[in-house]
Amino acid sequence: MTDSADWDVASDTVSDAYFPHRLSPLTRSGAAHVHVDSVEMGALRIAHIGWGADVSVDSEHQGAYAVNIPLSGFLESRTGRHEVRSTPGHGTICPADTPTSITRWSENCSILGVRLDRDYLRREMTKVLAEPERELPTQIDLTTPDGHSWLVLVQSLSERLRSGDGVWNNALVADQLSGALTSAFILASMPEDINGTTAARPRIVKRVLDEIEADPARAWTAADMAELAGVSVRRLQEGFRDYVGRTPRESLVDIRLSRARRDLLDGNGTVSDAALRWGFTHTGRFAAAYRAKYGVAPSIQLRS
Repeated sequence: MTDSADWDVASDTVSDAYFPHRLSPLTRSGAAHVHVDSVEMGALRIAHIGWGADVSVDSEHQGAYAVNIPLSGFLESRTGRHEVRSTPGHGTICPADTPTSITRWSENCSILGVRLDRDYLRREMTKVLAEPERELPTQIDLTTPDGHSWLVLVQSLSERLRSGDGVWNNALVADQLSGALTSAFILASMPEDINGTTAARPRIVKRVLDEIEADPARAWTAADMAELAGVSVRRLQEGFRDYVGRTPRESLVDIRLSRARRDLLDGNGTVSDAALRWGFTHTGRFAAAYRAKYGVAPSIQLRS
């Protein structure tokens, strides 16, 4: 909750947490039920916002795109001639540097808002799609497998950031996760891959594998691998499935596990040190993956 029932104070608080805007209450009630919090990681900011009353909100979204996901209630928005109504299961995509009006933000509407830096998102789009810049749609469907996976990733990332988990001080982890979230958003919001090329050929797949082997600690994202291959993310995934039998991400994890095992056998630091050194952001999941591959817990491996 905000500390004031004054709409101007509440609006300033939300502006600082998410986007500058012009607020117009559509009710005589005060701002006592406004709630807002946000967390930031590099080019990303994730906010939870609820006004607790019917309001309208106007913003130009300077320098960044907004994805407004209702967790309850509804949003009715207008950008130019496009009108969008989003309820839970869908999110409204507001373009950067473009006037957008949320004509009605319902009293019971609480949103998960994702702010994506304009230039960063556009660079990632070029990598992921391997084609000239395309326009994002006005709405993202979060009921599709890709959409649901992205929403779960956003929620998980938000919870970990808000918990104050010290892992976010690791630049490798922060870059890797912000890139993963952005790539997943692009794939979820643009489900139709209009790139007419075929899957990546074996030599292109080998090129990517060689680069991963040479520097597995790099904050690799699907977009980085696709850019290296010169194909879209989906085409690279198809190529890996055809010629390697697993996804690029699975191949990266396999290489990182082998490097972590070498560190553990050499007694080089703790299990957490080995996990973070090779890009594993969650020691519990690292331990599970390690045990699945080598049949022994990393803590046991370290003591052997």
